[in-house]
Formats: sequence, C-alpha cells, structure tokens
Amino acid sequence: MKLHNYALVTAGYWVFTLTDGALRMLVLLHFNELGYSPVSIAFLFLAYEFMGILTNLLGGWVGARRGLNRTLVAGLGLQIVALAALTFERASWQTWFAVTFVMAAQALSGIAKDLTKMSSKSAVKTVAGDADGALFRMVAVLTGSKNALKGVGFFLGAWLLSAIGYDDALWSMAAALAVTVVALLIFLNEDIGKSKKKPPLRSVLSKSTAINRLSAARFFLFGARDIWFVVALPVFLSDHLGWSHSGVGGFLAVWVIGYGIIQSFAPRILSRGGTKVDEVQATQQWAFILGIVSAAIAVLVAFDIATTVAIVGGLIVFGAVFAMNSSLHSYLVLAYADDEDVALDVGFYYSANAAGRLVGTLLSGVLYLQGGLAAALWGSALFVMATWLLSLRLPPLPTGD
Repeated sequence: MKLHNYALVTAGYWVFTLTDGALRMLVLLHFNELGYSPVSIAFLFLAYEFMGILTNLLGGWVGARRGLNRTLVAGLGLQIVALAALTFERASWQTWFAVTFVMAAQALSGIAKDLTKMSSKSAVKTVAGDADGALFRMVAVLTGSKNALKGVGFFLGAWLLSAIGYDDALWSMAAALAVTVVALLIFLNEDIGKSKKKPPLRSVLSKSTAINRLSAARFFLFGARDIWFVVALPVFLSDHLGWSHSGVGGFLAVWVIGYGIIQSFAPRILSRGGTKVDEVQATQQWAFILGIVSAAIAVLVAFDIATTVAIVGGLIVFGAVFAMNSSLHSYLVLAYADDEDVALDVGFYYSANAAGRLVGTLLSGVLYLQGGLAAALWGSALFVMATWLLSLRLPPLPTGD
C-alpha cells in the first residue's frame, strides 16, 4: 500500500475521532442536564458499544473481502446519518422513547466508529515491517494521536454545547465529516488490505490462541477504564464537586490527551537505555502496576482520604499506566496477526474491546447508582486484576517479528 493512502486513511480516522469524542460529551452532558439518571445515561451508550462487537467481527471480514478503503468511507457516512438523526430528539419526549431513540442513533455511531477504527488499525500492518520495531512505533503513534484527538473532541463537545447548543453542534460535525468523505472518495481509490483469498464468514471467529488470550485481556482492560470513565466520574464531578460542563469536559479532555501522548511515546519509554524490549513480559508488568494503582485510588476514595486529590491525581497516574498497557496491546495484536488475515484478526480483537466497553459502560451506571464513585473504582480494580492474570498466559511473539 502506498504511504499516501495510509496517510489518507489516518486523516479520515482523525476527523472521525474528533467528532466521536465531541458526540460522547454532548450526549452525556445534554442528558445529564435534562435530569436523566446515571443508569439511563449509561443505557444511551450501550447500543453504541454493543454494535461495536458485531461491527468489528463482520467489518474485518468485509474489509478482507472488499478493501479497507470501503469500510472506512462507510463508517464516516454512517456517522453523518447518526449525527443528523440525533437532531430530531426533543426534550418533551417521554424518557423511555427518548432513550430508545438515542440508543438507536448511538448504535449507528457505534458501527461507524468501529468500521473506521478497524480500517485504520489494520492498514498499519500493510505498510510496516518490524525488523527494527517499526510496527510498534507506527501503531503507537496512530493510537496515541487518535486518543489525543479524542480528548480534544471531549473539550470540543463541551464547548460546542455551551457556545451554539446541541442541534447546531451536531450539524457542524456532520458537515465536517461530509467534506472528509468527499475527499476520500476522490483521492483514496486503491484497494487497501484486500485479501487475495475470499475468507468465509466462519473465519471471523479467531482460532489463534495468542489472539484469543490477548482479546480476553483487552476485554477486561477497557472494561476497567469505562467502569469509572463513562458515567461515574463525569456525573460525580458535575453533581458532587459542582464542576461546570466546560470543567468536566476539560478534565476528561486533558486526561485523554495526556493518555494519547504517552501511548505515542510508549516504544521510547520501554526501550530507554537501549535495551531490547520483550513486549509480552512488559505487558504483564504494566498490567500488574495498573492493578496496584487502581486499588490504591479505590481505597483512598472509599475511606474519604483527600478525595479530590485522589480522584484527580490518582486518575492521572491511572491514565499514564493505562496508556502503556493499551499501547502494548495494540502492538501485540498486529504482531500476533496473520499477514494475510490481519483485518479478520484485528476485527476479532476489537470486538472483544467493544464487549469490554459495553460491560464497563453498564457497570459504570449501575455501580455508581448503588455505591457511588468508590464502588465503580473497586469494580475497575477487579477488572484490572483479571487483565493481569490473563496477560500471564500470553505466548511469546512469533519468531521473525
């Protein structure tokens, strides 16, 4: 694949990421302002995460058969439809109908997000050799920059809601995506990542032990983050600490931006001193460190010890360590993946990621409602422990990678 095509795919992913981050913050703050409960808000995101499970499985299969450029454009187009649909929601609707309607629109957005993610991540494998660690560096930069932009999107969503309102914010993002789609249709005309063979539908379920174990670890890793991140923390900051919309959005934005920056530099951090890195062993070590950090934050909040400092400072540390874990996972899936079936393997892996986020999102609302932020943090710590235990079962990397 030509490098400029990879750049186009990445640029499309970046534009989508900005709108996706902004949309999440818009929906969360808008419906919290309307008086929806934490569980109701969590339900708004469930369809988004559930569709990610199916989309990654089937999207990888479609991408292998039809080309990743087609799945990317389809994802961007669906996001435009989802944004436009959300403008029809009205505050006068009954709660059950509004939640159902927004869940349906979020389902489209979930399909869109995972089509673009799968397309971009799979494309990295087609351009990077890994004799000198190029694959790790490229996937770290792509993933880190994406998350940094998602953080900017959080801030953008909060700012747009305050500046121009809910509907106008949605229309402005749809317009930006429409311009991106037109540019990709004109300039991205090569079949990227298209398999030479036609994989059957049954091939969507991974048969690789390495991919299966890594996917299970990924499930718990992202579930651990979203248990406190999606609903519990923003609602706590807004309702209990009295933070403004801009304050909540700004903090989450800075958190994600910092997390993305650390992801980008993960290969340099790991190889400091010039020593060769064993990425599997590093994954196990960083998962253990994340477990210690998670438990420490939960203890401080549960016993009301410097709660604000524990939450703000502790979750910044959590984000840094989480970034190292996530970056290592993102590299390992491509290192373990078969060259010919990379889209299928990456799709399966990210379906597990979406499943973890689905469970984490639901638990974020339920645990917060039952026991406040402390309960959500304890749930997160347990999920991190599961991640560490599963990482201990990861096999060595294939020779030659």
